[in-house]
Amino acid sequence: MNLRAVHYLVTLADIRHFSKAAERCHVSQPTLSTQIRKLEEELDVQLVERSPRKVMLTEVGEEIVERARAMLADADAIRAIARRSKDPHSGTMRIGIFPTLAPYFLPHVVPEIRKRFPRLTLRLFEEKTEDVIEMLRQGRLDAGLLALPIESEQLASRVLFEEPFVLAVPDSHPLSRRQSIKMEDLVEEELLLLEDGHCLREQALEVCHLAGAHEQLDFHATSMETLRQMVAAGTGITLMPVMAVKPPVAHTDNLSIRPFSQPGPKRTIALVWRKSTALGGFLEELADIFSSIDPELLKP
Repeated sequence: MNLRAVHYLVTLADIRHFSKAAERCHVSQPTLSTQIRKLEEELDVQLVERSPRKVMLTEVGEEIVERARAMLADADAIRAIARRSKDPHSGTMRIGIFPTLAPYFLPHVVPEIRKRFPRLTLRLFEEKTEDVIEMLRQGRLDAGLLALPIESEQLASRVLFEEPFVLAVPDSHPLSRRQSIKMEDLVEEELLLLEDGHCLREQALEVCHLAGAHEQLDFHATSMETLRQMVAAGTGITLMPVMAVKPPVAHTDNLSIRPFSQPGPKRTIALVWRKSTALGGFLEELADIFSSIDPELLKP
């Protein structure tokens, strides 16, 4: 079976457009179409439903594409084994990371990775947690920086650190006068939260449940920065991971940050990868760098 044709099929399944898929694969559209037709002839099944306006996979095509993703991931792993046998710290590493961690954590670790592994190309993908997990399963990522727990028998993980949450309130809010916050201080408080799909939303909802607080239902933010500015505007209060309020994040006027009394709420950050990967040894080296950040960054 021609791996190039399999790659064309998977790309077409992702993009659902022949000319755009051909452009992604750096070939002409006739070349891509011909290779996929040859694959259909070899397998003696129709994989793609072709129409002028859109491309759809047949039912068997969908099933074969899922197998094909695993096949291509294994082929990449074979190449990685061969490449790293000559130069263990070269090549490309694709890492997914969720949006409420990426901008606050990466500036502290990427310079060290570049210093330690100058021949390594680091490709970072900022995606929601469920998308990172799916991309890992499909072989489109080598690893993910995620908050535990992760429910998947295919994935291994190594805990890097625990990141505490802090409470962000407007300067005029009564809780801004507290030196620290107890969970019972949140009883009946309304918290601003992120929209569905963000793992921070689920973590904050768990804290709300434990503390007797509830969600402010008339507003869902799309990003951490939106939450920050809405609190500063006096719209409400929210939970923030502690690295989101550490330098180099700029100071925000009318925003008070208060730590929780210990033991306060926190999230566990881990490096996650497929158990079948050939990159396990090198990922452990990266995990050492990720876990060795300055402890001051994790102090509320």
